[in-house]
Amino acid sequence: MSMNELSWLNEPPHHTLKDGTLEVTTGEKTDFWRETFYDFWRDDGHFLFKSVAGDFTAEVTVQGDYEVLYDQAGLMMRLSESHWIKAGLEFTDGKSYFSVVVTNDASDWSLVEVPVDPEGIRIRLTRHDEAIRVQYFSVKENTWIPVRLAYFPTTSRVDVGVMCCSPQRSGFKARFKDLNIGPPINRELHD
Repeated sequence: MSMNELSWLNEPPHHTLKDGTLEVTTGEKTDFWRETFYDFWRDDGHFLFKSVAGDFTAEVTVQGDYEVLYDQAGLMMRLSESHWIKAGLEFTDGKSYFSVVVTNDASDWSLVEVPVDPEGIRIRLTRHDEAIRVQYFSVKENTWIPVRLAYFPTTSRVDVGVMCCSPQRSGFKARFKDLNIGPPINRELHD
């Protein structure tokens, strides 16, 4: 898939596409979040997407120069500013976490610590009707690790692509390679 075929929501101040790798430099204090705990709504993170009909699987390898609290990059699917899911690597309390935010009117946040890999992390988002399956690939275990099975409203189309944010600063550099959005993987949850 060519990233040239995608569209921006909140285009970042700087981005380049070279040899199939998209590098994005974030704007000042960008984020996607809606109300819960922090009592604010943010909808100014960077999202490069295409509209997809029906069920799908999206995968991408994500790398970044994670240095400041909440630096994040990964995949996103979005119906509107009040219905979306973002999943990826996030820097929290000096550690790397696989982070998932599900927003159906209000946001919730789940995370699991993952080892840092200089080659990045491969992540996957799959839609099966109203169920969204979130996984990352463990090189050590040579398998996809399930992180979340979440509800999302059934719609005919949804926007899918890569996202990055830096809620505490500007200038976070995120890199995305080998983006693929295609037919959904098998519904079997266990190998």
